[in-house]
Amino acid sequence: MPNTRTASPSLPRHRQARRGRVEAGYFLLAYLVYVGARWVFVGDAGTAQRNAAWIWELEQATGTAIEESVQRAFGSPVISAVLSNVYLAAQLAVLPVAIVWVYRRSESVYRRFRTTVIATWMISVPIFALFPVAPPRLADLGLADTVSAQATVVLNGSSTIFYNPFAAVPSLHVGFAFAVGVAVAFAAHRRWVKAVALLWGPVVALTVVATANHYVFDILVGLLVTLAGFALWFVHPQRRHRPVVLTTPPGRAPARAGVQPLAPAR
Repeated sequence: MPNTRTASPSLPRHRQARRGRVEAGYFLLAYLVYVGARWVFVGDAGTAQRNAAWIWELEQATGTAIEESVQRAFGSPVISAVLSNVYLAAQLAVLPVAIVWVYRRSESVYRRFRTTVIATWMISVPIFALFPVAPPRLADLGLADTVSAQATVVLNGSSTIFYNPFAAVPSLHVGFAFAVGVAVAFAAHRRWVKAVALLWGPVVALTVVATANHYVFDILVGLLVTLAGFALWFVHPQRRHRPVVLTTPPGRAPARAGVQPLAPAR
């Protein structure tokens, strides 16, 4: 088989560190824009309640109104506390750790993952603004708010600094959990790591319903929005800049750029 090499060698350590800081800056800026806009465009409570009632009626009509039965099934104090902390950790800990891990593990997977996350944030902002929805825990459905009883929320007063109580649609918890699972599965080498990673999305989907933070409707919209964010990768300008792959016949040293190899002596 022919030997292959890339025209662009690995970056020196100081340039890698600088690039890492630039990537972290991009993410921080995008996140601040996202949470700030979500907070600024917080919806009206009355509108959010009416939209929640519409979703609930739609789920009842389609047989997908399972929120109450799911919370009842996982309503023991221990399981409820575990799921509530999984809900908090999904965005505050697992997502940033996964971003850093994938960045160090696979550049190609990271680029797709980064574009998906940032694009999904930006797509979600107008949805939050135009379609505010009260989550099940605030929609007078008889469901318990289990997350607010956790120490992290009690100490801070809310789960995030810029809090929007009516940002139920779409569920980025679920959308990003599936994105994390897919990205980690592609970047990982061990099969058991891939398998565990792919379970993360379904676990978070169960969690957001059991803790009364999202409807099934929110989950479906969250997945669609995340897929839309991923689709933007295919029009991302960086996708067109790929390293040039040079092939070298076996037993012959690769020629330097701009230098033609000498013909063999007769």
